Amino acid sequence: MNRRAFLGAAALGLAAGTAWWGRDWLPLRGLSNACLAPTLPARLAEHPVVRDALLGLDPAKLWDCHVHLLGTGDSGPASVWVNPALDSPWHPAQFLQKRLYTNAACVADTVGGDAAFLERLASLIDPASGMRLMLLAFDYNHDLDGRRRPDLSTFFVANEYARSVAARRASWEWICSVHPYREDALEALEWAAAHGARAVKWLPPAMGMDPASPRCDRFYQTLQRLNLPLLTHGGHELAAEGGGHQDYGDPRRLRRPLEQGVRVIVAHCASLGASTEFADGGGTPRGRRNFHAFLAMMREPAHEKLLFGDLSAVTQINRAPEALQALLLADDLHHRLLNGSDYPLTGIVPLFSLRQLQRLGLLDPQTAEVVAEIQQHNPLLFDLVLKRNLLWKGHRFPRQVFETADFFLPNGQHGQRQRL
Repeated sequence: MNRRAFLGAAALGLAAGTAWWGRDWLPLRGLSNACLAPTLPARLAEHPVVRDALLGLDPAKLWDCHVHLLGTGDSGPASVWVNPALDSPWHPAQFLQKRLYTNAACVADTVGGDAAFLERLASLIDPASGMRLMLLAFDYNHDLDGRRRPDLSTFFVANEYARSVAARRASWEWICSVHPYREDALEALEWAAAHGARAVKWLPPAMGMDPASPRCDRFYQTLQRLNLPLLTHGGHELAAEGGGHQDYGDPRRLRRPLEQGVRVIVAHCASLGASTEFADGGGTPRGRRNFHAFLAMMREPAHEKLLFGDLSAVTQINRAPEALQALLLADDLHHRLLNGSDYPLTGIVPLFSLRQLQRLGLLDPQTAEVVAEIQQHNPLLFDLVLKRNLLWKGHRFPRQVFETADFFLPNGQHGQRQRL
């Protein structure tokens, strides 16, 4: 074989190997969301895959606990702010990221994007159904001195804005976001609780707070007194940039709020990445997959009524192989899992590989075809129908995973949802 033929064969082999390795990542369904009418055509709405997914669920208890409140920032920086880097071709990754988000939310990247985001979101659920969406505020990154760091923040959504938006519709609730290092953190937390916030949202790797830091103790004590749960990102973070603190997503850092009686919801069940943390007694560092650390903590008896996980993003292409089969088999933990969609990410077509879910044995091809069509119409329904149809070794996510309202309602049922 001459050199040219050898190099050609080697290149072909490399291409074939790369295609095999990345078979789940190939965007077979395209790169963009067609943003079709939210109301499904009759052939989809009446399809058994959709009908059976909704069967037996109480719509009034379907509270999606992880819905991002985004936009393009034209409401003004005091309400919604987007880092200018996301509009700069000199930052190609962030530039593309914003275009994916706006397409997923069916928002044109023009003036009026904040209102358009809300209009599209409102069209995705029937207000008469009783279903509710929990809209997330999002605080800035702050440094150790409690100073706001817009240069390290991807976006910002004010608590006041989230509260005013949620007040417009009975089907919208809101979750506040307060950085614990802020000088006014406790005051802001008290205000949010008094104005109807159902929980507090953190994203430690991007926001720059260390959940294991003693400087958070007063914040945790206030959370416990107000009976507000902490919805905090677990695992590595890829969607929002920060100060390079991926280890802040280690679920083991959440022992500190748990020890102070705070109810903690680990977003995404910490289903991405590994972290190095010192052993509990100090001494030798040890590394562990974040998802495995989360499962181990969930099974500690002391955490039975305090530690929970949300299912947002677990069906995404980079999380599904590690998390889905284990979560479906975890019957002992299902009563402590809460469904969230992570909207608008559910509308980003290449983030989900239905081919991958078929290869993993979690979804049959006929169901996958229906689910794929739904995503182009209604990413919220796509999330619900997809998760309701996942099956592994005879195990499914039961209905209480999706009926999350009792967890957030102030009726004494917090952490006491029944096993079914």
